Amino acid sequence: MSLEELRNRIDELDHQLVKLLNERARVVVEIGKLKDKTGGQVYAPDREKEVFARIAEANKGPLPDKCLVAIWRELMSGSFVLERPLRIGYLGPGGSFSHTAAMLKFGQSVEYEPLADIRSIFDEVSKGHCDLGLVPIENSTGGGVIETLDALIDSNVKICSEVLMAVHHNLLGNCSLGEIEKIYSKPEVFAQCRNWLSATFKEAQTVPVASTAKAAQMAADEPNAAAIGSSVAAELYGLKVVCENIEDIANNITRFLVVSCEDAKPTGEDKTAVLFSTAHKAGALADVLDVFKRYNINLTNIESRPSKKRQWEYYFFVDFVGHRTEKQVQEGLEKAREYCLQLSVLGSFPRATELL
Repeated sequence: MSLEELRNRIDELDHQLVKLLNERARVVVEIGKLKDKTGGQVYAPDREKEVFARIAEANKGPLPDKCLVAIWRELMSGSFVLERPLRIGYLGPGGSFSHTAAMLKFGQSVEYEPLADIRSIFDEVSKGHCDLGLVPIENSTGGGVIETLDALIDSNVKICSEVLMAVHHNLLGNCSLGEIEKIYSKPEVFAQCRNWLSATFKEAQTVPVASTAKAAQMAADEPNAAAIGSSVAAELYGLKVVCENIEDIANNITRFLVVSCEDAKPTGEDKTAVLFSTAHKAGALADVLDVFKRYNINLTNIESRPSKKRQWEYYFFVDFVGHRTEKQVQEGLEKAREYCLQLSVLGSFPRATELL
């Protein structure tokens, strides 16, 4: 076939695709009507995982699975709008890594609400002002995010999904490297770039702020100031990328949680997050962990935060493989409660296996 004939064939296929996509959209509208009657969730993480798995299974090439999943992710974003527009809260302002992760997860068609701090995200979801919130929970280099851990202690929202995203930090500014006197960013970002900063700057002051996007905003308004953030933030706030990829470890991954008023149904590949506190006595934590071992519950993460109510008492955050509805998990949690002052299930959600 000639080039013109091949292009005509593509045009025909595009026409068929548009017709099929709109036919799919009409089914989505009907689903939205049923959900309105039954009170069903617009965003169903278990269904999302199922759809992506079916797409990958049906794919015989030559397009890679990642390409098709990206197309379907945006298609599902448009479907949300047809059912009911979703509002997603994230740590703003625009251009933060949280903003990027939210857009990669939920696409271009939903509404995004930049919020000043992580606590506000939990509050807005709890009050119903936002349908979902996306918050950073841990980084492969810097560890747990304290603000998120503290918010989980006091909030009644549930974890319904998780997101893994590769993060590359850049030094942003409108002056040369030697002229920089002050650097803004999140505390966790400074931790992820500690070696580079100590080797590059001897006297520049590092100033912690609520988000990398806020840091870029502030650096844009001050002479001899810089920020550590994304290239997207540099474009948004009129900064130059002075140095690229300054993180100490190249394989720098941040895990985000999606919070909602409900968690997710089981998919067969799930995780559950729990929060518990123990008495201040020898072996208290070991007793709880031994229960998880006896019930063959595989822990994937554990973090601790001091209780603000009693001295030398701690809250522990644990993620493990399995869904809260599974019999083995239910029995293990019931037994673990015997050794805890308090134990709460923060939610069960599909396990993220690939980077966005």
